[in-house]
Amino acid sequence: MDRASFYDQVYQVVRLIPAGRVTSYGAIAAYLGTKGSSRMVGYAMNNSGLADPPVPAQRVVNRNGLLTGKFHFNPPELMEQLLAQEGVEVKDDRIINFKSVFWDPTVELDLEK
Repeated sequence: MDRASFYDQVYQVVRLIPAGRVTSYGAIAAYLGTKGSSRMVGYAMNNSGLADPPVPAQRVVNRNGLLTGKFHFNPPELMEQLLAQEGVEVKDDRIINFKSVFWDPTVELDLEK
């Protein structure tokens, strides 16, 4: 699979994450059948600002609920602000109640496969 089509698949999954929920780079990679490619999902998210239609990149965090992608937002605080607008609480760059707002595409999208 070429990089562009992988990025498009990542963006398709991210666009399905409901407002107020988050997922991880690794969960997206696992759903796409490329477990272990969470870093590539991160690269895709770094480029998501160019995607059309828009991608809600604020909803993708690391496996511990950390806002590791915030430095790709301008300003970096924007990631937390966008999550707060959706009702996701963040403290010290970490999502509070991460497990309760975690959206696992392998589980959530299973019905759509």
